[in-house]
Amino acid sequence: GDDNSGRKVITFSCCRMPPSHQLNHTRLLEYLKYTLDQYVENDYTVVYFHYGLKSLNKPSLKWLQTAYKEFDRKYVSKILVLPSMIFKSLLTISFSFPRYKKNLKALYVVHPTNFIKILWNIFKPLISHKFGKKITYLNYLSDLREHLKYDQLNIPQEVIRHDENLRGKQKGKLPPVAKVPPPRPPLPTQQFGVSLQYIKDKNKGELVPPVMKETVSYLKIKGLQVEGLFRRSASVQAIKDVQKLYNQGKSVNFDDYHDIHIPAVILKTFLRELPQPLLTFECYDHILGITSVESSLRVTRCKQIIQGLPEHNYVVLKYLMCFLHMVSQESIYNRMTASSLACVFGLNLIWPSKGTASLSALVPLNLFTELLIDFYTNIFNSRTVPGE
Repeated sequence: GDDNSGRKVITFSCCRMPPSHQLNHTRLLEYLKYTLDQYVENDYTVVYFHYGLKSLNKPSLKWLQTAYKEFDRKYVSKILVLPSMIFKSLLTISFSFPRYKKNLKALYVVHPTNFIKILWNIFKPLISHKFGKKITYLNYLSDLREHLKYDQLNIPQEVIRHDENLRGKQKGKLPPVAKVPPPRPPLPTQQFGVSLQYIKDKNKGELVPPVMKETVSYLKIKGLQVEGLFRRSASVQAIKDVQKLYNQGKSVNFDDYHDIHIPAVILKTFLRELPQPLLTFECYDHILGITSVESSLRVTRCKQIIQGLPEHNYVVLKYLMCFLHMVSQESIYNRMTASSLACVFGLNLIWPSKGTASLSALVPLNLFTELLIDFYTNIFNSRTVPGE
């Protein structure tokens, strides 16, 4: 999922840890590294569900030492290892080495025990103040809603039941089922969270949504050579303010915010909040199959899949890919190659109709996006849509 700033979220659930004698800890270490390597080049967030960590499934000190040495060989760094078992291993592996720590923006520890809090207070003077500010303790699952898109998280049922028990103990009874108010109808000027068709109907038939036109136009002029464009996050409050202005039909002057990453985040947020992904749910399985296509035929296959898109989606996608191709052409300055841009935009363009994309799906989704960017001219040269 994503947090409220559009950063990717990695979750770790202790209750999913099998007994130590049944777990191949070498493979666990490799899996942690592999998972983190998918995201550490961009800003990201980690949610750590502590419930379920018991004496039976705690990793041994020997394994933690191995993890330390493994990362120390590859990423040389002075480090303090926190002595709190799996919490320690997460901090050690994921965040104490420069490659992983740099772009970590938040670590949420859900259902922390007093033991973890005490240990943190003991070692806090020895941890950098900047890193310490990234850690937030959350006593209940509902607290997560303030920080990220809660409904996108894959939370184990054991954790949900534990949370309900905690709330029941706090109030003396189990909490009643929360009543969700009916959704409000969108404003006529709404741009976020509504369909492309809705925006078109409310904007005199224009195919490309105003928010896309304005962010892309601004970034073309002032952002093409900005290093790390689309990788960096922006002020959460500023993003909310800009979204509100767009939804109210008011003008937005990005110069007023003095942050080139705000229009970049707004563009990603717009795509991510579409009710249906720009590449449509129907294309999801076809896109997943791109890795099984022979390398020399992949561009042709991409073209075939894109030709099947509805006209409106095709036009908007073509507009976006034209811009991202321009960004990739300036990669000597902005460090954003087609591959880097694909890692950022892949899951903003396509996701499954149910649940979230699995880790194994990232490779074909990102590859497909990379091909669209790299071979933009070839893929989009044979279809013209009226009004484009």
